[in-house]
Amino acid sequence: MYDTVIFIGRFEPVHNGHVALLRQGLALASEVIVVLGSAWQARSPKNPFTWEERADMVLGALPEDERARVRFLPMRDYYNEAVWVQAVRHGVAPLLPASPRRPRIGLVGHFKDASSSYLRSFPDWSLIDLERQGAIDATTIRDTLFGATPASAGDALTPLTHDLPASTMDFLQRFAQQPDYLALQDEWRILRSYRQSWTSAPYPPVFVTVDAVLRCQNHVLLIRRAHAPGKGLLAVPGGFIEPRETLWQSCLRELAEETHCPLPEARLRAALRQVTVFDHPDRSQRGRTITHAHYFDLGDDPLLSVQADDDALEALWVPLGDLAAMEARFFEDHFHMLDHFLQLTPWVLKLRQKPLSLALARREC
Repeated sequence: MYDTVIFIGRFEPVHNGHVALLRQGLALASEVIVVLGSAWQARSPKNPFTWEERADMVLGALPEDERARVRFLPMRDYYNEAVWVQAVRHGVAPLLPASPRRPRIGLVGHFKDASSSYLRSFPDWSLIDLERQGAIDATTIRDTLFGATPASAGDALTPLTHDLPASTMDFLQRFAQQPDYLALQDEWRILRSYRQSWTSAPYPPVFVTVDAVLRCQNHVLLIRRAHAPGKGLLAVPGGFIEPRETLWQSCLRELAEETHCPLPEARLRAALRQVTVFDHPDRSQRGRTITHAHYFDLGDDPLLSVQADDDALEALWVPLGDLAAMEARFFEDHFHMLDHFLQLTPWVLKLRQKPLSLALARREC
């Protein structure tokens, strides 16, 4: 027996395989901490549900007496396993029972594929490696949902009745009637078409992009994306390199095209502080995309007049102090990119990543 069992996942959405693992954890300990990954992400075809919605699905799948033994730790994606592991430990530690002896902690999970390697990143927690519970996976459920229509979603999901808790089935049918569903469905179709366009290639392509993080007077220049994927979400100016361009040339071109930034090249070169490669395999749903983010600091220069164009719906200067509260409005890993250069989250970690009951978490977030 354990004092606490940890169960880590994204639960996009919750299915019976998740529930079986959770109940195994509850059978082995007096309480389970469910770590909800991809928290505070903007809705997308891969991450369509908020962490609160996923927590509700988890609780809805359990009998009343077991719900009180489950607590939730929402966890953002850091696109860096070492940092993520540290954040999970930081979040879990305050919840562990006060005791003169070392608490007995179990980590329940299943090695589905390479994405499950994180289970070996907590060597001081006893790994409870279980067999796969059922044949369903969350990707299949999402594809079924977005391949339907608001009117047909119930019928489309019916074949999955034996794989989904009633609470998840009910939630998905209601979700299909919400405006977010149609927007996500459109993105899902675009991404599928995007990936299908290279199916005849001898191997999956690797895309190279550039981004410009431009800081001035403690503001940062952002755009609002005009097209899917990520239509309406905030991002830093950037895009794909052209075949005959260097990374530097592409960065300057994308910055000018999307914001009409009037700065001459010499001023930008003088303001360049850092170029960082962001290459996590899961950073983009469009496929493997490696970006080179150029960080510029204009100091106390006057804020430039900017105007959206090309792929941007809007160009705007945002105070650095406002960015942390806007995390769920950013495209892909662009908040993480800003966090890397601007150090946005240390106070957010202290505020948000305490283990919380669902009700308390909602009040704090």
